[in-house]
Amino acid sequence: MNSTSFTRLFSARPVRRRTFFRVAGATAASSALVFAGCAKDDETPEVTPEQAFTLGTGDTGLLNYAYLLEQLEAAFYDKVVAAPPADMPATELAYFTDMRDHEVIHREFFKFALGTSAIGTATFNFSSFTLTTRAGVLTAAQTLEDLGVAAYNGAGKLFADPVYLGLAGKIASVEARHAALVRDLLLPNSFAAAEVVANTGGEFDGLDAAKTPVQVLAVVNTFLNITISAASLPS
Repeated sequence: MNSTSFTRLFSARPVRRRTFFRVAGATAASSALVFAGCAKDDETPEVTPEQAFTLGTGDTGLLNYAYLLEQLEAAFYDKVVAAPPADMPATELAYFTDMRDHEVIHREFFKFALGTSAIGTATFNFSSFTLTTRAGVLTAAQTLEDLGVAAYNGAGKLFADPVYLGLAGKIASVEARHAALVRDLLLPNSFAAAEVVANTGGEFDGLDAAKTPVQVLAVVNTFLNITISAASLPS
């Protein structure tokens, strides 16, 4: 899909959440959680843990990179909403449900926009997190949201087409809202802590953290049973 079509898709008339999920088939629970590479469904190859996937080149690769990140976050929130910890208040569960819905919409947007260039869907293992307590869930969410914001911040300058940069920026701003909320729930007034917003007296004060695709995928790969490579992405 070219950038003009991408823009048209993103700016189309808003649809109600239920309508979107019905049309897109976008509930995370119903997704086929098998990493299928870029092949069509009827050509899906068997994948061994030793194989390393690349995400494509140029702007397409970067969009697939964003798609993978949205898959990760959608899968995490879906898992929490499906089995929330006993000590999570109803108000916070409602926040997580809304954030789950945002991430699913982001995920399905990239999937549809990429079309046949999209990578497949992935199975994620969140066993390194403690998801049986409120504190554990909030800590995990903080880790993933901060990672997502830093990933978009680091990838923005790599897009060749400014249209894609603008659209990615709109999604990044939502991710930043998530990150701020989660941080404040876990530790009030920590939404702009020094580890995410520079405040060292230097020239980059007030800027959020940024990570390269290599740095981000090193973390994402810890949740996968395969290795995703950033080798083909712009740098």
